Amino acid sequence: MRVTVVGGGIAGLTCALSLHAAGFEPQVHEAARTVEAVGVGINLLPHAVRELSELGLGDKLASAALPPRRLSYRDRTGEVVWEEPLGRAAGYHWPQYSVHRGRLQMLLLAAVRERLGPDAVRTGLLFQRFEETAGGVRARFLDRSSGLPVVEDADVLVGADGIGSAVRAQLYPDENVPRWNGVHMWRGVAPHPPVLDGRSIVVAGGTPGEKFVAYPIEDAATAGGEALMNWVLEVRHGPSAPPPDGTARRITAAEARSGLSSWNLPWIDVVTLAERSSAIFEYPMIDRDPLPRWSFGRVTLLGDAAHPMFPMGMNGGSQSVVDTRVLAWCLARENDPVTALRRYDRVRRPAVNAVVLANRNLGPEEIIARTEAHGGALPAGQAETIATGYRKLTRATVVQVNTHSSWTVPRGATDPAH
Repeated sequence: MRVTVVGGGIAGLTCALSLHAAGFEPQVHEAARTVEAVGVGINLLPHAVRELSELGLGDKLASAALPPRRLSYRDRTGEVVWEEPLGRAAGYHWPQYSVHRGRLQMLLLAAVRERLGPDAVRTGLLFQRFEETAGGVRARFLDRSSGLPVVEDADVLVGADGIGSAVRAQLYPDENVPRWNGVHMWRGVAPHPPVLDGRSIVVAGGTPGEKFVAYPIEDAATAGGEALMNWVLEVRHGPSAPPPDGTARRITAAEARSGLSSWNLPWIDVVTLAERSSAIFEYPMIDRDPLPRWSFGRVTLLGDAAHPMFPMGMNGGSQSVVDTRVLAWCLARENDPVTALRRYDRVRRPAVNAVVLANRNLGPEEIIARTEAHGGALPAGQAETIATGYRKLTRATVVQVNTHSSWTVPRGATDPAH
């Protein structure tokens, strides 16, 4: 079975690896002329690390990423309001990883080219539209270098082209612009001495627009005493601020110092962190309303193209990884691609739509929002109830992750006719 994958980000590349492992022939088409190691930090939760490990990427992830040991929620003064262990420290069979997004993307790209061949990812191809044919689906692209049209025929088309998905736009031409909650995120990475135990993800503050997040994405012990630190400051510009157009805005050093001046956390120098960042960009916190359907005939969506979500609970990228594995499994289990895509939709969409809505309601970060409103730490058990409820919703409790059946397709299980 030939599969056209639109989008060469983390979701698209993982999709190609998952499909190849299941015996299919994916081809990735990326609009950017080159795939580069850009971006900031990202977290991969144990349920995603399990899937990537079962794709044979466990050792490479371990060498590229840092496994955090705990999540620490704190108030604006830096005092602990709630903490929990992460990854193996929490009892999972797989770690959680914090990693530079660009480094992860390069790791996945190298794996795709090694396993599928050097031409498995074609760049500079801007998706235009698709049309279903008698026995498949035809995708039309524009070659950004030559200006010439490119046509690709396949059995299935997967839209993995992010929150601004052109595939989704064709499926839902009347959909509104992404939904913005009024918050912007200033994001950067910079070298910094270890914070706390050097293996903590710290979220300080309260409600959206009043939070500071920091975590290392490399080990200080192997980086000369300082580690690359990912940091995020949430801000609100006021009711007169124009709605975002979806693009990142570069923040000046003076603006960063001003925005961070009200934060005085005893265990991190936030102003120096900003000053040492090579670049700081402002991103709007946006999502989209959950869709009633992802799969149409031989076309489907995954990742941010299907379910962009607010970054509460560190779940967006991890859910995208799981999407790819379930999609490959469904295609291998059904003789008819259309039936397989319906099955994938039925398995994944309701569950992930629930995560999108939960994140709108703050997800596990309801803990620090309630703490701020309460004026101190929550009564015993309330924070644990919120955190446990979110893990159950995302199907990511220790028991669920450690014991669920593998999505790996056994050798020979794929129908040769595909």
